Amino acid sequence: MSLPLTVLAALYGAAAGLLVPRAAYRLAVEAGEPWRAGCPGGHPLTGPARGWAGLGRCALCAAGDRSGAVPPAGALSAPAPPSAPLSTGTSPEPGTDGAPARPGPWFGPRSAGAALLSALACGGLAAVTGARPELAVWLLLVPFALVLGHVDVAVHRLPDVLTLTLPAATAALLGGAALLPGSGGSWTGALLGGAALGGAYLVLFLIHPAGMGFGDVKLALTAGVALGWYGWGVLLVGAFAGFLFGAVYGAALVVLRRAGRKTALPFGPFMMCGTFLGLLLGGLARS
Repeated sequence: MSLPLTVLAALYGAAAGLLVPRAAYRLAVEAGEPWRAGCPGGHPLTGPARGWAGLGRCALCAAGDRSGAVPPAGALSAPAPPSAPLSTGTSPEPGTDGAPARPGPWFGPRSAGAALLSALACGGLAAVTGARPELAVWLLLVPFALVLGHVDVAVHRLPDVLTLTLPAATAALLGGAALLPGSGGSWTGALLGGAALGGAYLVLFLIHPAGMGFGDVKLALTAGVALGWYGWGVLLVGAFAGFLFGAVYGAALVVLRRAGRKTALPFGPFMMCGTFLGLLLGGLARS
């Protein structure tokens, strides 16, 4: 393990995690609704990457602007109202004039939590993978995994804009890593892994569509490509771990009477946790 590399990866992860809340908030909408272009107070979201990256915080709301400003010409779209309440920070109590309390300045997932999770994930991957070319691919995937996890928990769906682009992007990046010296996996294995895991999830979806969303099938393509890089053993372990994590969590909710046996649970986060575990084991095996 290279301590400097691990520290640098963790610092990168913390910085990348701070960019997650805004994208997660904008994508966490119900099916058929447009992506959010405004904060809960109605102000247009601007900033890095055309308002897609950054803290989940509105400076105008923080300054006490109640105007609910209309987006200027050229904005992405009119602000869409939140379809599912998310953690938005504290809001003032309604005023004595009977006016409703305005939304707080914070919205989406907590920035500190996203930064911490991203730092831990990136640092752990760097510690076991070492200075291998595929590490860059894993580090790039972490913030996208956090966005997908939050959206799935918030609205029980995985947006196509990520699930349809990440498999191709991951395969292309791993193809480049395979050409560099010191790579620890197989690009052919990655492609076969994506096809195998995606196909397996598709079969499960066709057999019991009520028990699995089609977004999980599309996410399985990315998970399979990543896990397949390290071989069939890692692929099987990572895939099984995802189901195991989901089953344990669901059983715990049933025991605590916080859910029933037929309660729908977001499966994407467990898939990604299983993939993370598989990548750790694959990196350790080649260290």
